[in-house]
Amino acid sequence: MELTEQDRRILRALQRDAAEPLGRLAERLGMAQSTLWRRLQALEAAGVIRGRVALLDPAKAGCGLMVLVQVHLADHAEASVAAFAAMVNRCPEILECHAVTGGSDYQLKVRVPDVAAYEAFMTRNLLRAPFVRSVTSAIVLREIKATTELPL
Repeated sequence: MELTEQDRRILRALQRDAAEPLGRLAERLGMAQSTLWRRLQALEAAGVIRGRVALLDPAKAGCGLMVLVQVHLADHAEASVAAFAAMVNRCPEILECHAVTGGSDYQLKVRVPDVAAYEAFMTRNLLRAPFVRSVTSAIVLREIKATTELPL
């Protein structure tokens, strides 16, 4: 789907506040509510809009510690990669997992309440996994920028 400038305006507004009432959003964007509704339906059908969520404050929700984790697999056999992906998908502490270039195989973004919780998570999941060769953890001291808005 080729995005129009109108689509980009809609998407920028939704990224800032997806809970804004449709009528108010249509008025703010200078379009009829029915036009906005049709465009939203088309964007959802095309998979451009994957979902609408509430963004939580991690500290207030009890997940104040963020850890960036580099993972090196023991090997790159299909079974090892599949087992790693299955482990990642069953761990709610892992918010993001990216296959990366460079010195490691994967980069994880992990959120837990504190250092003790991270140690338990790492020991229980990463260090006991036979398909993981090594793990390097970096505790985030301060978050400078965090956004979910794509630069449209």
